[in-house]
Amino acid sequence: MADISKPPVVRVEHLSKYFGQGAARVNALIDINMDVYPGQVVGLMGPSGSGKTTLLHCIACILEPSSGRITLDGEVVYDEHWLKSDLRRLRLDKIGFIFQYPNLLPFLDGSDNVALVLDLAGYSSAAARGRAVELLDYLEVGHRKHAFPRQLSGGEAQRVAIARALANKPRIILADEPTAPLDSARARIVMNLLRQIAVDQSAAIIVVTHDEMILDQFDHIFRLRDGRLEGEVAASELSRSKLPSVGTVVVTPKISNVTAGVEAGSTHGTE
Repeated sequence: MADISKPPVVRVEHLSKYFGQGAARVNALIDINMDVYPGQVVGLMGPSGSGKTTLLHCIACILEPSSGRITLDGEVVYDEHWLKSDLRRLRLDKIGFIFQYPNLLPFLDGSDNVALVLDLAGYSSAAARGRAVELLDYLEVGHRKHAFPRQLSGGEAQRVAIARALANKPRIILADEPTAPLDSARARIVMNLLRQIAVDQSAAIIVVTHDEMILDQFDHIFRLRDGRLEGEVAASELSRSKLPSVGTVVVTPKISNVTAGVEAGSTHGTE
């Protein structure tokens, strides 16, 4: 479970991002404040164009904010400007990414797709591949380590992609619509995996999603609209069928057994 007695792994303070100047200026994010704690899985929800992916990219140190402050794993990385000269290294050391599609390299097998992250981080070939096999076994696709992406089912490919995100043992995992290509049963299995990973690694996981069927898998839900975070509502006030037009939603965490596999294919679809 989330440990809010410890400092947040991700802290965003008064973060704003705009594009353009003058009459053409678009305010994508306006005075965003949020904390994500060790072992916590939070959702970012909101209509298209509300700023979800922009916020995720700022936290990922891919997109430079216009103002504010970002602290990752106890280190201030942005305070009105980047404080780290090598953002690539920062991402390799601290952040894991899970995308809407697996985006596996078609000419590499499962273990090599995972090991590539560690190769780039400077690990020896043996250490990188050992870690890759360890992760694939953890996610119950170790038997597919020599399979190429075209030989994997949709669920298997998603697990290999999750293993790749975990390769560098990140404290921060950012997922952009990771369940969008999956049916509801497999989406819940992926979310169960993420919840277990958050606990096992004391990681903070932020998930951009439109999927209202997985709300009970989050510790908090931050709802964005027009670049702003909206208010807070208790889980008891949530409709089972529709999320209210409000902001941070506190729900009861559920950490499920993750021994079930994601074995079948998927349909595809990004924000």
